[in-house]
Order: sequence, then C-alpha cells, then structure tokens
Amino acid sequence: MELSRRAMLGTTAGAAAAFTVAGPGSAAAAEPPGFEATAQYAIAKLRAVAPTITAFPVGTKFEKWTYSTDGDWVGGFWPGSLLLAWLYSGDERFKDYGLDSARKLAPRQHDTGTHDLGFLFTPSWITAWRLTGDPFWRDGALRAAESLTKRYNANGRFIRAWGALDSPKNAGRVIMDTMMNLDLLTFAAQQTGNRGYLDIAVAHASTTQQHVVRPDGSTPHVFDFDPATGAPIGPNTVQGYSPTSCWSRGQAWGIYGFTTMHRRTGDPGFLATARKLADFALSALTADQVPVWDYRAPQAPDDVKDASAGVIMACGLLDLAKATRQPRYAERARRIVDAVSRTCLTTRSTRAEAVVARCTRNRPSEDGVEISLPYADYYLLEALMRILRPREIAKALDL
Repeated sequence: MELSRRAMLGTTAGAAAAFTVAGPGSAAAAEPPGFEATAQYAIAKLRAVAPTITAFPVGTKFEKWTYSTDGDWVGGFWPGSLLLAWLYSGDERFKDYGLDSARKLAPRQHDTGTHDLGFLFTPSWITAWRLTGDPFWRDGALRAAESLTKRYNANGRFIRAWGALDSPKNAGRVIMDTMMNLDLLTFAAQQTGNRGYLDIAVAHASTTQQHVVRPDGSTPHVFDFDPATGAPIGPNTVQGYSPTSCWSRGQAWGIYGFTTMHRRTGDPGFLATARKLADFALSALTADQVPVWDYRAPQAPDDVKDASAGVIMACGLLDLAKATRQPRYAERARRIVDAVSRTCLTTRSTRAEAVVARCTRNRPSEDGVEISLPYADYYLLEALMRILRPREIAKALDL
C-alpha cells in the first residue's frame, strides 16, 4: 500500500505552523443551542478545576478526581482536554495549563512497556505541536512512536497490548483499544518519511480486521495469538462480559480507529470495516442513545451505562460520515451527543469535578461503575468541536 502524498507530506511539508486560536464565535455551525450550552458547561468546568490539578485524573471517587503521577494509560486526555478548551474558547490560561500538564508525560516517551503511547501522546504532544509549531512536542511524539514499535510482533503482525517485553505473560495478546494507538505511528511516518512506522500500523490494523472483527461487525475485547509463531488462538476478554460478547467501548475504539486508518492510508477495506462496526453498534443502541457497557451482557440493554463509549463512538461516526458521504452517521452521532448532554452530565452536582457522568471503566472487576472518566470529557469536547468548530478541530487532529 502506498503512503498517500497527503499523509507523507502533512501540513506544509511536515512542519506545523502556529496559528491564532479563534474565539468562541468562530466557525460556529447552525446547530441546536444545546450543543453550544454543553460546550460552555465543559469549558466552565475545566476553567474551575484546572488550577487545582497537578497530576493526571484517572477517574472519580465520590465525584472528585483521583490521580496518577505518571499518567497511567490515560495521561494524554487531561492536557488534551485543556488544549481543546484553549482552541474552543481562546482562553490562553488553558494553553498554559495544557502544556504544563503535557510536559509531565516526558518520561513516558521511552516507555516500551505499554501499547498506550498513542493515548498518551496523540491528544497531548501531537496536538500541542499542531497548535503551537514548537518542535519540542513533535520530537517527543516521534520518540514515543519509536518506543511503540518495540512492541510489534512480526510473526503475528500485531502490536502486543500488555506486559513488559521480557515477560511471557500476555505476550500474544491483542486488544481492540490498540486501534486508537496506531495514529501515533502514522504521524511518525508522515513526519519522518520512514514508512516502516506506517507498515506496522497497517499490519496491526489488518490483523485486527482479519481475526478480531466478527462477521456480524461485533468485536471481542481481546484476541490471543501464539507469540512465537503468530498463529491465532482465539477471542478472550478482560473488560467485556465474555469472549463472545461485545464490550461497547472496545467497539467504539474500533469504529474510530479503523476510520482513522482509512483516512491516513486511503485503504477502502479499513473504511468497510469501520462501517461494519458502526452499523452493529448503532443497531445495538436503545432509544436513550447511551451505550450499555457491553452490548451482549445478559442484562443488556437494561444494564449499567458507559457514556464514554457513546462520545468516542460519536467522534468516529462524525469522521465516518465524511469518509463515506453518508449523512446518517453524522445524524446518529448528533443524537448520541445530544443524549449524553441531556442525561449524562454532572450539571446537577455542586461537587463534581468532571463533565461527563455515567461512565464505566471495568464492569467485570467492579472497578469504576458509572463514574466519570477523563477520556469521556475529552471525547465529548472533541465531538462538540467536530460539530460546532470543524475548522479548528481539523487543525488539532489533522483531519
């Protein structure tokens, strides 16, 4: 597969130009006032909470953020939210808070013990480079991409999800989440001209497409391979109900991730897979438009919700609508964002530090059931900007 001219050259031959952040009235679409009100609520919440936060939010307990000092796997979402708030509002304080937070991720550039380097560096360092033009951010993201390549298993053509490289435990384990880490590699290919990064991203996406996506468009959370030979073993799960179920957030990662891989490569197969996953998830949504934590859990659809899966899916659907020229995907995305805005925000609480409620981190472990999560706040703001500020978000995400 040839790396497209656009992907290889990027913006102005691979160098981002700093630009003036627009004010709140810029490029606003003629959307219902509810979306604007939700965005304003998110901005106000971030403005109130940001001065008090010195580490990385990972989830809430009794409506207050709990923290990780190194970012865990979610560290990119807090600085990413602040940078999007800067982009949306023009408030320079968000820029300062966001860049200060992103700098704390610097030690993770060299972390070869996780596949989540895309989650850590794409919404934070890559966005910072695109918005400021400072090569410090670009260079750090490239080092993170190089670290991610160390987890590639050439025999199985996949990126190992979990575990230290010298540990046999989980050595052949692939998870749906990794589809969202691949854009760090496409960025590295774009910026360096080294298509080896792209080859790994394409190989992993192709392996996921071939072995993990079921014929009906559903997905398991986990798929195991023999790490020595690369031979497929079969589906499994950690955060889903069972190996045969469909964890809704993993499905959302897949919709967004395959659409992004199509956008970066032009591969029609990735687009077809994204549509397949989207059509399954949309058929599984109930009238309230907020995903249940697992579409095939025994009590679904009358089970606990995961609003984070909804806003992640909404971002993917808005991207998919453009790629397919199918307005129905955008319409469904707007319905999801509207539902989250009406039924899943923290507006009734005076103590809540997050924006989105009713998120579920790990139902089988009873870990974080219907709490707030930093990636829910990030993807809600991204979805709102895709709707209300399309030109601005395109600069941040290279759409």
